[in-house]
Amino acid sequence: MDSVQAVLLALIQGLTEFLPISSSAHLILPAQLLGWEDQGLAFDVAVHVGTLLAIVIYFRGEVLNLSQAWLLSLTGKPVNEDSRLAWLIILATIPAGLAGVIFNQAIETHLRSTEVIAATTIVFALALYWSDRAGGKSFTLQRLDWKSALAIGVSQALALIPGTSRSGITMTAALFLGFSRDAAARFSFLLSIPLITAAGLLKTRELLESGSDTDWTLIALGALVAFISAYACIHLFLRFLERIGFTPFVIYRLLLGAVLIVMLFANA
Repeated sequence: MDSVQAVLLALIQGLTEFLPISSSAHLILPAQLLGWEDQGLAFDVAVHVGTLLAIVIYFRGEVLNLSQAWLLSLTGKPVNEDSRLAWLIILATIPAGLAGVIFNQAIETHLRSTEVIAATTIVFALALYWSDRAGGKSFTLQRLDWKSALAIGVSQALALIPGTSRSGITMTAALFLGFSRDAAARFSFLLSIPLITAAGLLKTRELLESGSDTDWTLIALGALVAFISAYACIHLFLRFLERIGFTPFVIYRLLLGAVLIVMLFANA
């Protein structure tokens, strides 16, 4: 992998990790459609660290408040709004964590294909469009209870399937449950922190066990580009979400799915 590929892949990771368009799909496609070599475990760890730092720094106030309130709740302090939300984030993380442990190998073996990506890209685009139109779009995060959090968490488990989009499916579920666009996006972003952390730690362990050679210049470049692009993406997405809604992302997904289907038929 050269520096141009490293920059492009890190840019893709940063821009698509938090948008409802599937980062896994966009990282798989260059390898399958352009013949690029796999970027390797070290690069995967780097871009995960970059995107994790972006979300933690962007929501640093909320993350600090949630962490402090959660720790205090362990000491017997009364549950307040922050500690309640922290516990709900933990609850919503469990389904995806369990699904990853049980189904990750089967998904890696059988579902990382262009055909699957094309299908999920289109199907979940339509689900996002429907939820944005049919949802009440009025609830704030103060209305989030354990049932809603668990439902969103179960939907997050579907994001293990390439092309689904973790942020897309969790926002879709939240919109169906009546939450506002902003509340759906913010909970989705906060919910990504434990999952990205777990994925990064898992890949780090695999990297240490493999003992592979590492080009630290490309690793640092990938982490930096992923961080900058992810931070900018989060900021712009939240700033313009209420104005533009989810329709542009739905259209993009439908067009991407259509292009993939055409390419599949052309190569058949």
